[in-house]
Amino acid sequence: MSPPSPAEVTIVVPCYNEGPVIREVLAELLRAWPNVIAVDDGSSDDTAARLGDTGATVVRHAVNLGQGAALQTGIDLALARGARYVVTFDGDGQHRAEDVAALVAPLAEGRADVALGSRFLGGTVGMPQSRRLVLRLATAFTRVAAGLDITDTHNGLRAFTAAAARALRITQNRMAHASEILHEIRRLRLRFVEVPVTIRYTEWSRRKGQSALDALSILFDLLVRRIMG
Repeated sequence: MSPPSPAEVTIVVPCYNEGPVIREVLAELLRAWPNVIAVDDGSSDDTAARLGDTGATVVRHAVNLGQGAALQTGIDLALARGARYVVTFDGDGQHRAEDVAALVAPLAEGRADVALGSRFLGGTVGMPQSRRLVLRLATAFTRVAAGLDITDTHNGLRAFTAAAARALRITQNRMAHASEILHEIRRLRLRFVEVPVTIRYTEWSRRKGQSALDALSILFDLLVRRIMG
């Protein structure tokens, strides 16, 4: 089976106060992938101004709703435009555009409905040890809670077939959406694979990354969701 055409792939980039890096992130993507949707999630810095002439399709939330809501907005638009594959890609510069093709490949080959990027199967650059510990703990918790045997539960680099993206609805607006997506994969019995990717930890992304308190908040949200659900 031949690889998918870049025109069949739409990349959704949620961004909140990513002014210093967002133009570079989008430029890297647009060199290989013509369909990029940037969702400005009510940024209070100059993100909106910097998105203006990048070549990406820009959608703006009037207020900050959270990354989960930004992803759902972008996914809905990608599907409405006829995307065959939808890729989610963080706006802080941690992800590499060259990893997108590897994510889409197993979907195009019919081997999976969802491809999940894994830094622990791939690699990291500049990853703090404290961050590694938080991610390992979050992964252990989510593997038990979601019932999926995966190595990296909070990686924003993912790919979905159009059918999978249409079936999956993100209701957790904040960062707990990452674990919610895994719960949905299991609930919907979607076929998934993990794909090795590289995550780059820059000074900017480390400054914006989740703290231990954020991780505890995510776990609390997920526990409440399980109790209520």
